[in-house]
Amino acid sequence: MIFLEVAVAAPVTETLTYGFPAAESHHLQPGTRLLVPLGHRQVTGYLLSIKPAEETAFQVKQISAVLDSKPLFPAGMIPFFRWTANYYNYPLGEVIKTALPGGLTQQSERYITLLAGKERLAEFTSGFDTEKTDWLSDLVERGTLSPAQTRRIWRSHKWRHLLEIWRDEGLIAINDTISAARTGIKTERCVGLTTSTPANAGVKLKMSEKKALALVQDFVEKGLPSPVPIKQLNREYSGAGKALKSLAEKGLVFFAEQQIFRDPFGEEPPFFPEPAQLSEEQLTALAELLPAIDKKDFTPFLLFGVTGSGKTEIYLQAAKKALEAGRSVLVLVPEIALASQLEAHFFSRFGRNVALLHSGLSSGERFDQWHQIMAGEAKIVIGARSAIFAPLTDPGLIIVDEEHDGAYKQEDTLRYHARDLAVLRGKLQQCPVLLGSATPSLSSFHNASTGKYRLLTLANRIENRPLPVVTITDLRQTQKEKTNFPFFSKDLIEAIRNNLRQGDQSVIFLNRRGYANLMLCEDCGNPVKCTHCDISLTLHKNEKVLSCHYCGYQAKSPILCPHCRSTRVREIGFGTERLEEALKLLFPEARIARLDRDTATNRREFIKVLRAVHTREIDILIGTQMITKGHHFPHVTLVGVIWADAGLGIPDFKAGERTFQLISQVTGRAGRGDKPGRVIIQTHQPDHYSITSAEKHDYLSFYAYEMKLRQTLQFPPFSRLVILRFSGANESLVRTAASLTAQAAEKETELQGIILMGPAAAPLVRIKDKYRWQILLKGNDAGRLHRLCEKIVAQPVPAVRTGKVIMVMDVDPESML
Repeated sequence: MIFLEVAVAAPVTETLTYGFPAAESHHLQPGTRLLVPLGHRQVTGYLLSIKPAEETAFQVKQISAVLDSKPLFPAGMIPFFRWTANYYNYPLGEVIKTALPGGLTQQSERYITLLAGKERLAEFTSGFDTEKTDWLSDLVERGTLSPAQTRRIWRSHKWRHLLEIWRDEGLIAINDTISAARTGIKTERCVGLTTSTPANAGVKLKMSEKKALALVQDFVEKGLPSPVPIKQLNREYSGAGKALKSLAEKGLVFFAEQQIFRDPFGEEPPFFPEPAQLSEEQLTALAELLPAIDKKDFTPFLLFGVTGSGKTEIYLQAAKKALEAGRSVLVLVPEIALASQLEAHFFSRFGRNVALLHSGLSSGERFDQWHQIMAGEAKIVIGARSAIFAPLTDPGLIIVDEEHDGAYKQEDTLRYHARDLAVLRGKLQQCPVLLGSATPSLSSFHNASTGKYRLLTLANRIENRPLPVVTITDLRQTQKEKTNFPFFSKDLIEAIRNNLRQGDQSVIFLNRRGYANLMLCEDCGNPVKCTHCDISLTLHKNEKVLSCHYCGYQAKSPILCPHCRSTRVREIGFGTERLEEALKLLFPEARIARLDRDTATNRREFIKVLRAVHTREIDILIGTQMITKGHHFPHVTLVGVIWADAGLGIPDFKAGERTFQLISQVTGRAGRGDKPGRVIIQTHQPDHYSITSAEKHDYLSFYAYEMKLRQTLQFPPFSRLVILRFSGANESLVRTAASLTAQAAEKETELQGIILMGPAAAPLVRIKDKYRWQILLKGNDAGRLHRLCEKIVAQPVPAVRTGKVIMVMDVDPESML
């Protein structure tokens, strides 16, 4: 017997030890999945280490099954998983489950079978509320309840207790089954040639058989892999199927199942040629970066380059160097939309050596990409935040593009920050990490300023093209002007008109989708809110629905006021859909497109619009923040920012930083080609430091001002933050749980040097029918802060312990909402 250290895919904080026969262990490797017993059920476990058996005071259970013939992740990633679980206070097995492609977790599930007749069951169910026990009629009619139905019922203590009584009475049986993996290898039926031929076998062939055999031979001679997919043969000759079956019976061909990989690229992305020469600043940056790749040592770099300065070419040159050294490259982007843009550059340079990992892929595509990476068939991985867990055995370079972006922070389940984990992974796997941005996060620039990171600077655009001229329009003045389109100033309308006359393109930015963000009753004055959240519904006029952008709830439009039943419900505010409607009325001759989550529903649609912008089939592009970062539109000479201070009123210490970054990034889309660019920023706060700094393209002055504020208030990077969030259906219970937790924390000696703020209701107090309260912990000593949180999590208050209130810990929060 040997012992296996296993992390189970369940909320268990410690790893578990299982036994396995030593004689059968030769094929076991860390990184494989196991099916293991946990209590009275079976769950997926991940093998972390193997060690000799030893005398123990406890009984060691044996594993139930080995689920993989090969590891799903390299053993070198296990320390990375352990650190992540410890830092974010999350179960190790759940961390690994998050990292792997979806659909690979197997576990035992309950299902219920009816044993008694309907008459006997009726004796036990008289007086039941049939509306609340719709599952009962399913049990009677079908004689069984599926695992999904059983799982829903089992959550209720009342129904669980009742079902256990029925089982003891012999009315039902509660059985266990092992769920199947939802994702797996995809295969196709193929045909190959045997060593026999008609000449040496003396076999007489029909005309159809000769044609089918010649077709197979022709495919093989052309260099196609053998065996040949039957569907390819059928496309050439519709009668191939029957003929091949006959040829197989005569021993001239054989059939085989062959794995095929689902292609996530679909239509190939646009081609970007390699520049004839690099700028002096690019060469200087590469002279410092490339030797670090050669040394195979951990070095974090911050590439601070203005928009249009050629940061992408630095990424490509550095990736080429890592590949020449025989190592792989991981490239992170904040959003799938940006992945499509960067993917085109890497695909142009490195072809099918590129793999994709992001949530826009189907589970099958993600499964295949994962296995190609694990097998070393793809050396470059591009993806959103979850790609930080890509199974690269020996990464030689990790790139984090637009490192400042808040989308790198996962806001549910495992609340990790992919940029921070990128730096950690580089340290553990001994490779350089390159963080790039035109507007670096304050924490990253602070690290570069203090020598923790090495700073690379690109202060000028390619070919010394000028940065766009920025004009600020005070909306307080323009609102006094009478116009049919109050969200467009006269200056912006005239600028768009001139741009159209000159045949140039314009970008209009508003970080708010939909048609109107508020529906207000003119009779009672109440807004129309989501029934599940404390949020106003947004009107999507084209779809004729009112939608909640937090929980997805939708109501048909037009709508009656839910408070007074009045039909006089008025549209207030505006979003990208309303801008599109207005611009079509103002400029009927213009070709207008919109890019937001409503229009870019998948990668193909997004690439289609981007391609149309590049080929100048679009005159005006309207969009949210997905158009602000990384895109190179050489014919865009005008950018209009509709409402620059939309995010300044949010109760969050990063509001000013996000506003500066958004405005600076979208400003950078103008003037990237031969013609100079112009930007018009509309705002109600023209003197706000984040807006005036963006106007001057002055990151350093913004950084200096914002850092003074952060230091005064002791916010990051001058402290570390942890938010404890409480949520539940009963607001009183949630508030009490938060208050009791705060009182318990105040008694801890670890609280010395830590500021405890709250408890207080979250700014968005109700989301998805759950009330939300939170406690903010702030301190300079990260170790002390984590020890305090571990004590709080280890000794939860009663409401949390019973599950009536959910408590989650958010380390290094990106949002205070």
